[in-house]
Amino acid sequence: MARGRSHGDDLAAFAGRTAIVTGGASGIGRALGAHLVAAGAHVMLADIDRDGAERAAQDLAPPVGTRGSITGVRLDTRDADAFRALVGDVAANHGGLDFLFNNAGISIGGPTHELAGEHWNRIVDVNIRGVVNGVLAAYPMMVERGRGHIVNTASAAGLVAPPFVSAYAMTKHAVVGLCAGLRPEAALHGVRVSALCPGSIDTPILDRLPDTDLPATASIPVTARQYLAVVKQKPIPADRFAREALRRVARNEAIIVVPSSAKSPWYLQRLSPRLMEWVTRALARRVDKALVRARV
Repeated sequence: MARGRSHGDDLAAFAGRTAIVTGGASGIGRALGAHLVAAGAHVMLADIDRDGAERAAQDLAPPVGTRGSITGVRLDTRDADAFRALVGDVAANHGGLDFLFNNAGISIGGPTHELAGEHWNRIVDVNIRGVVNGVLAAYPMMVERGRGHIVNTASAAGLVAPPFVSAYAMTKHAVVGLCAGLRPEAALHGVRVSALCPGSIDTPILDRLPDTDLPATASIPVTARQYLAVVKQKPIPADRFAREALRRVARNEAIIVVPSSAKSPWYLQRLSPRLMEWVTRALARRVDKALVRARV
């Protein structure tokens, strides 16, 4: 990218366009919404937390008379009918949907042998089924229009699976696979598909404990932030991630890994799977000692 380009120039592709961002009440979703509306897009922030989505939209609203708009709405991405209705509403009111950011997701970690079926069902429903519901709602409409861009949030864990987050890594590998398979097919219809693969990003999910309606595990729950401290990864601000991710979405990159340091394990995995296995086994021993055995 040429030196001296302004933030507005970088994101000019979003001006006047329509976008739905799921998981928009906080974290990466809110940060994506902030940069999109600042670039002049018409943004629908969707989240299962209606109040949070509405507050975020109010906080991010552009000055009166400027281009762009932002609205917060409730959406449970597991509800296919509700997702389809939201996409239809946006298309009807704005002449079509240009961008779908399938960003909503959850994380469940811990010793895999302690996870119950309820844990697996929850993360599959949100992280896979929720993304599929978005694709089912938006993709046929984009094919009919001959344009559009679906951006699915996966994870660096969807490229290289860390230990003790096997369920999460599985769902994110599925999202990467969906994007890889759909992208060349969608290109035949003028539709773009990208996978966002965040590394360690500082969002509220890092401090969130498992949902209280899920079965308790034998180990004392630890947060993702505690996990990252053990594996010596420092999360970057969500704002920094969103800004760089959107620049790469505008360039129609297939797999978008931010920050750049998160690419190293991915490259190593591709160059030497055996060496990467040694690394992850060492990592598993470290996490087991610091977060599992020390707490049971």
